[in-house]
Amino acid sequence: MLNGLESLDSLDEVCGRVLAETGCPSVSVAVAAGEELVLARAYGWADVAAGRAATPGTAYGLASTTKAFTALAVCLAADRGLLDLDAPLPGRFERTAPTARQLLRHRGGFPAYYDFRYTPGSPDAAPAPGYGPIDIDRYRRQLHEPGGEFEYANLGYHELGRLLTAVTGREVGALLREWIAEPLGLDGFAFGAAHPGPGPAAVRYTPDGRVYPTCHTGHPAATAGWATAADVALFARRSLGLPAPGTAAAVHDAPAILGAGSLGYGLGRVVQRTADGAVISSHGGGMGGVASMMIDLPGRGLSVAVLANSTDKSARDAVVAYLMGALAPEFDPRHCAPGVEPDLPLTLAPGTWSGQVSAPGATVPLTVAVLPEGRVEVRLADHPPVTVPAVASARWDVRLVTPLQLPTPDALFNSPATGLELRLRDGDLTGRATAFKGGDREGLLGPYLPHPCELRRAA
Repeated sequence: MLNGLESLDSLDEVCGRVLAETGCPSVSVAVAAGEELVLARAYGWADVAAGRAATPGTAYGLASTTKAFTALAVCLAADRGLLDLDAPLPGRFERTAPTARQLLRHRGGFPAYYDFRYTPGSPDAAPAPGYGPIDIDRYRRQLHEPGGEFEYANLGYHELGRLLTAVTGREVGALLREWIAEPLGLDGFAFGAAHPGPGPAAVRYTPDGRVYPTCHTGHPAATAGWATAADVALFARRSLGLPAPGTAAAVHDAPAILGAGSLGYGLGRVVQRTADGAVISSHGGGMGGVASMMIDLPGRGLSVAVLANSTDKSARDAVVAYLMGALAPEFDPRHCAPGVEPDLPLTLAPGTWSGQVSAPGATVPLTVAVLPEGRVEVRLADHPPVTVPAVASARWDVRLVTPLQLPTPDALFNSPATGLELRLRDGDLTGRATAFKGGDREGLLGPYLPHPCELRRAA
């Protein structure tokens, strides 16, 4: 083997051990060298109940690795003169209209958001009686001006999907197949809530082995891709040959991500520049029953894909660590979670702030009392108050999670907890209250719904 691939002779043993230790049903691995596939292996079960083994031809959900495909389509549309990466998007926005380049880099001012709903008849499939499905446009609110801080945002890629459809007249899935999958020879690529066949696809599983039903979202351009590991590895190696040279170079022009060390985010890829100036680019993904990772090593002429069919990313991350330890020891493991902000101690002086959460069509009372020793008392709506530990970060003066549920139809669907991220400005606390569900050890993943909130200090 070439390019250091001879050091992967323990791959079978490592993957077998990882699956046994993590309980992940299967993992699929591929490596491309130059622009050709040189390794494709799969381990474990694509369908546990049916006893169907995973094979290199098994397609997996990509979740957010889809963003790399959507970003390339935006770049190709720009090369064709259909859009300008630096022109403000048309339409109405809460603040200044973002540009496509800002959205591609997750700097459009939108917060983190996702909505998941499932095939009728399955647990957590539908809202409670009287509640309709979540409308993504109710959360299409910029919480800060575009062009500033990085915030990983499905909402931004949703806007890019709308833009692509507007300027081409084509649905995003059809565009990705015609402009990207077919020219690059990605035979297993598909797009949609469910894999359309005819090839085999991996069943998605919770960490404790329950089957995920078909998952629908309001942001398919950010999350709805399917592919084999070979497709993903070949995409990573071949895709930057499609756009014009200047556009391809711009993919790796990546402003730094706060708190992510050597990492930045370019046009649909996380980018690391090593001490010797080499580039490592990547994109990962995770949602119910999906853990995916794409890594490109242009200086070595190598790319790697690791796909797994469990929400728990432990198996994916362990296999990535083995591969990168052998092929590129300088790989920063924060590629696997680039948007995670490191915690800092809470240093905000004790005090009480009261105000409201601005939910779609309603306002919800909120009071926060900062106590000594890193504790905060929270009163939300008419819930009894709770006291919880709190931290800070480089962006936020207060970060905490409560077991209190926002009393809104969307949050009552399947988002039983509320997180607060607040910063102190001129004596007041402003930021967001996010309704969410912390994992899927019980039930299925629910929506992640951000709401602006403003609190004034009590006299």
